[in-house]
Amino acid sequence: MNEANLIKLQTNQLISGMQQLELAVEPASTIMAYLMLLQKWNKAYNLTAINTLPDMVTHHALDALSVVKYYQGKRIIDVGTGGGIPGFILAIMFPEKQLVLLDAVGKKARFMRQVKRELGIDNVTVVHERVENYLPDEKFDVVTSRAFSEISLFLDLTAHLVKPDGRFLAMKGPKEEQLKSGQPFRQTAVWDIQVPFLSGVRKLYQFEKIQSS
Repeated sequence: MNEANLIKLQTNQLISGMQQLELAVEPASTIMAYLMLLQKWNKAYNLTAINTLPDMVTHHALDALSVVKYYQGKRIIDVGTGGGIPGFILAIMFPEKQLVLLDAVGKKARFMRQVKRELGIDNVTVVHERVENYLPDEKFDVVTSRAFSEISLFLDLTAHLVKPDGRFLAMKGPKEEQLKSGQPFRQTAVWDIQVPFLSGVRKLYQFEKIQSS
């Protein structure tokens, strides 16, 4: 199969998955452009272990798209975003939201800045920093990550980033995870997530800080 046909086939797969998730499909072309940049840069920079376009459509794009409806609020930070998942997908789907994409690895930050420039995704700010050292001028409505670390460590490292009424959303695999006892957080929801064209169920955990009285 030549490249043009492969891109067309995978674009149709992406659109079909977006329709299953009852999402607007107009952003599909921008999402595909992002995935193609990710695949191109991945050959030289090893940004992700997923290296074929079909797998990027399902394991990256549709995986992120399957949870977008849970992201409320204006300001969102994606911690340890790697190549920009779910941050870029959220930014493309919600141009009215402000996304900060944070990663401690320089080559990943360089790639994300290139994506922002080439695709004109103006509601993204790329930050090259360790999460524990990042002190934003304004805190966030949502702090999120995908497979950044186990949940208790994720919450400990990002506690300083959330607004008092903000939320933490952790995208995880099927294995159930628990908070360590004594942490100043409470789990307020966990959703089983079915990604189109993938078997098995992922989980999305929601937490909030326990406010001291």
